[in-house]
Amino acid sequence: MRPDGRGTWTGGSGRLDIMKLQVPTLALVWLLSPVGPVGAHPAAAQAQPQTSSGPERVLVMPFENVAQDSRIVWLSEAAAVLLADDLNAMGLQAIPREERQEAFERLQVPPAAALTDATVLRLGQLVGAASVVVGTVKMENGTLVAEARQIAIETARLRQRVSDRGPLTDLFATIERMARQLVPATARSREEVERQHPPIAAFESYVKGLVAATPKTAITYLQAALEIDGTFDRARLALWDAFTEQGDHKAAAAAAEAVPERSPFYPRARFLLGRSLLEVPRLDDAFQVYRSLSETRPTAAVFNNLGVIQMRRGNAATGGTPASFFNRAVELDPADSDLFFNLGYASWTVRDAAAATHWLREAVRRNPADGEAHYILATALASAGDTVEAARERELARRLSSTFADWDKRSAADPIPKGLERVKDGIVLPAPRRPEETQVGARDQAAVVAFYVDRGRRFYEQERDRDAVAELNRALFVSPYHAEANLLLGRVHQRAGRLAEAIGSYKIAIWSAESAAAHAALGSAYLESKDTESAKTEAAKALAMDPASAEAKSVMERLGRAER
Repeated sequence: MRPDGRGTWTGGSGRLDIMKLQVPTLALVWLLSPVGPVGAHPAAAQAQPQTSSGPERVLVMPFENVAQDSRIVWLSEAAAVLLADDLNAMGLQAIPREERQEAFERLQVPPAAALTDATVLRLGQLVGAASVVVGTVKMENGTLVAEARQIAIETARLRQRVSDRGPLTDLFATIERMARQLVPATARSREEVERQHPPIAAFESYVKGLVAATPKTAITYLQAALEIDGTFDRARLALWDAFTEQGDHKAAAAAAEAVPERSPFYPRARFLLGRSLLEVPRLDDAFQVYRSLSETRPTAAVFNNLGVIQMRRGNAATGGTPASFFNRAVELDPADSDLFFNLGYASWTVRDAAAATHWLREAVRRNPADGEAHYILATALASAGDTVEAARERELARRLSSTFADWDKRSAADPIPKGLERVKDGIVLPAPRRPEETQVGARDQAAVVAFYVDRGRRFYEQERDRDAVAELNRALFVSPYHAEANLLLGRVHQRAGRLAEAIGSYKIAIWSAESAAAHAALGSAYLESKDTESAKTEAAKALAMDPASAEAKSVMERLGRAER
């Protein structure tokens, strides 16, 4: 990793040559998503949109059980899984269920909720899809009737509407015919598409396991699916999920280890096996699993977890330092703040304050609301004698979470808890594009930030949230604590329902430059998240600063109605 084009990490010791990092006029401009030509700026001119290649990504949502028919509850998820599989077989790039579930969690949406089209489109944006497919299922006189709409995300317009019907026993053929309507030009035969499916009884048990309310119930269904079809490796991966949720990591490891090498699911199974071995813990075995994967499937998540293993194995571990693996991870995915956190945290554990400071700054540059990164950064700064900046970073950490009050009570000899390293699960949403190093003079940085904040503000006002996030993140990559950029980003998050992220952004905005607008916005977010006391406190602060604040008054009025 070369932070300034010259500095180096030495793979053997993992020590950073910090003396080569002194480039005071370097700014990194964050490139997220293509944007249209809105004005020009000398520094921004280098941020050219990139065209994507290959088939477009399609998000298939669970179908709605319109009649609330208890007999076919499982078909809501089954139709989505089957349609995504068939679209992939026909040449499109349908998003896997695991990635869809991650998007649900990120947006804080209950998986079984009946969602509005607007929320579905936001989910599609989050996973980088070009279109979403939403549908319905119902039974009519013993016949399954399925309908679906494909909506373009960019325009929010209907592309096409498809439907089909057939007996429930002919579910695979019914969904396959719908897929062909969505991809009429495919050259794949019906036999090729249906070859991927297990027996219908195994598939039904598998899907019932996916949507089961408890891990115990899920395990029962998934084991039943494997009894019907012992080659159904997808069910083994779902079984790993259920055992892991139950906390039975030995059983989870056995489920993953049962996937044979010839299976297309083998690489994923090996990754999950490594995760389980980390938890058991069988660290030497976990290291061998991930070391092998690093040679065949070298991903950021694999190298990150190798670094985690080495941290847990301790100073006597052979095979490479934690920093050497974390460094490789950030090279492969320079957008993931967790990887930079791990690299900074690993540096702090060996008391390399200079390296810890550098990498933790990069972590908070990518995720300004990372309280742990701010706190450890403060500790590293204080150990290097920079007490003023250390105090500011520690104050921000405390604003972001009350957890750090307990950290303050730790001894000076051991100020940071152990075990903070972050394990990756290998399922990630599309990452922002790789930051591009742009030489920007110190006097130009304010102009660059203002340029991107202005664009972000206009996109927010136009409700073009995806573009707004892209522009605001560009600004925050250059100036992580910019008050207006954080305030606007919080508003985008709040509009999308990501309340925890919105609250974090608002807190940073207040810490950076306290304002009535930021306090009022934070109060509104607290109110939406049902924290009425905090909402009242923030609205009162806003009104004290600006008695005419309409947003603060609205919060108070809503609180008053709720108390009646």
